[in-house]
Amino acid sequence: MTMKKYLNLLLLGALCLQFTTCSKSAPKCCDAVSTLSWKDELKTDVPLLGHRNWIVVTDMAYPLQAQAGIKTIYTNEAYIDVLEFVYKEIEQAPHVKAAIYQDRELLYLNEKDAAGIDVLRKQMKTLLGDKALPVSHEELINRLDEVSRKFNVVILKSNLTVPYTSTFFELDCNYWDSASENALQDAIRKGE
Repeated sequence: MTMKKYLNLLLLGALCLQFTTCSKSAPKCCDAVSTLSWKDELKTDVPLLGHRNWIVVTDMAYPLQAQAGIKTIYTNEAYIDVLEFVYKEIEQAPHVKAAIYQDRELLYLNEKDAAGIDVLRKQMKTLLGDKALPVSHEELINRLDEVSRKFNVVILKSNLTVPYTSTFFELDCNYWDSASENALQDAIRKGE
């Protein structure tokens, strides 16, 4: 473990200790002090997640949301590495698939204002192809806030310092689709 990572964990641990001594439960950010690596923690979470849950990969400045259903983990790793790992975990899961969204603002960033954005966009395109739909950053944050009132959201913060680079995975059932659900609900209504 690097000295920087050790100091970050120590700082988070101290913060969590302060919160737990002041309140009955520590905030979700304290989950980052877990003995599991973020990869192991995600591998533990994925089988528990299902349709209506979200996984988000973000840059460092993404806000720590206060909703109880949101768990934030600081990975301290490169954005594209975190994105690739998350994408592969979802693709390999037998029970979930994902609709993928990225910040619409990403389309309008240029190299002059956000150094490294051209290379990052190319890496994202190589990994995700055309699967990511652009949606405004504010709308996505609001959707997470609403969803997390009933369902869990996992946010993995990378060490990237380029704005509007979040990727949102809205999970859905991999073995049941909306057409099947609609047919079932129609049959139920006709049977009543």
